[in-house]
Amino acid sequence: MFKRIKKLLGRYKNLDQVLIVPYRSYGTYSRLFVKGRVLDNAPLKIHQDQNKWKTFVNTYKQFDSFEIPDAEVELQIPGKINLKTTTNDEGYFLFNQNLENNIAEVSNDEGWVDYQLYYREELEPKTELLGDPFEGEFLIPSVDAEYGVISDIDDTILHTGVTSFLKWRLLKNSLLTNAYKRMPLKGAPDLYKLLHKGRAEGNRNPMFYLSNSPWNMYEYLKLFLDYNGFPKGPILLRDIRHPFEKTIKPEKPHKQREIFNILKTYPDLKFILIGDSGEHDASIYTDIAVQHSDRILAIYLRSVNHKKQMQRVQSIIDDFDTTPVLMVHSSAEAITHARENGFIK
Repeated sequence: MFKRIKKLLGRYKNLDQVLIVPYRSYGTYSRLFVKGRVLDNAPLKIHQDQNKWKTFVNTYKQFDSFEIPDAEVELQIPGKINLKTTTNDEGYFLFNQNLENNIAEVSNDEGWVDYQLYYREELEPKTELLGDPFEGEFLIPSVDAEYGVISDIDDTILHTGVTSFLKWRLLKNSLLTNAYKRMPLKGAPDLYKLLHKGRAEGNRNPMFYLSNSPWNMYEYLKLFLDYNGFPKGPILLRDIRHPFEKTIKPEKPHKQREIFNILKTYPDLKFILIGDSGEHDASIYTDIAVQHSDRILAIYLRSVNHKKQMQRVQSIIDDFDTTPVLMVHSSAEAITHARENGFIK
């Protein structure tokens, strides 16, 4: 308790440690989009054999974050770029700008570019810098990509229970279930691997993962995706707005904004959208397909066990003929459709 009070009274003067958490993101050969957060927190440690109490403690730690505002952060790609920015009141930083150098030249075979982050504020004698530098990566899709995939996470590849009565299942899964023990929906990793390979099997089709979960869940979700063998891709979560938020509330929902940003970033790339029938994916995806009818190849909606939601979604897609929309009960159905339409071998 004393440690928490000390931090709240003076985050700058009483830092125990400095942790920079970069989020997997995306860009082009001439544009950089990198987001992350600077915290006075220890790195999250999730172990396969931890019990429910330790899992609950880890969950608490993810949300009990001590952000470091107004901190200068420097981003370097040796021989290419050197940029600086400052964190906002919640400790977030964002590099979002056009570049003169072709940064695709330093990407690996699948298009990932490594970068280094440095904390450029003066450190107190007792403050521990947990990385020097901190390492991050972002994706530059290959010019040979056949299409991209934008997928929801919640109840699309990871069962959350968001439609369960009073959200009890959602709370249990989020608070008490180890990331290593969370089961992906049956066949989902195989479906995503096939889409990542596409027809040419070159592992070049970019994957983008969306969730309405807050950024506090980033490490947890990244571990889940990596451990279960999903193709690596940018992970795009959302900020939690607090009652005293000064910034203007966005006009569009989080998922819609992120998808439009991706479409704008890659104007020559077509996409497959994957979501579920439990929340608002059907409305958001079909609206996007209407506005970009030439760029959305297909929409896959995984059905959830919620009668009213299913009826509402069915009413949306029954008369929708702009883009193929498939309500799937299993990954096998999506694989069959993708193969019949030439998206995969």
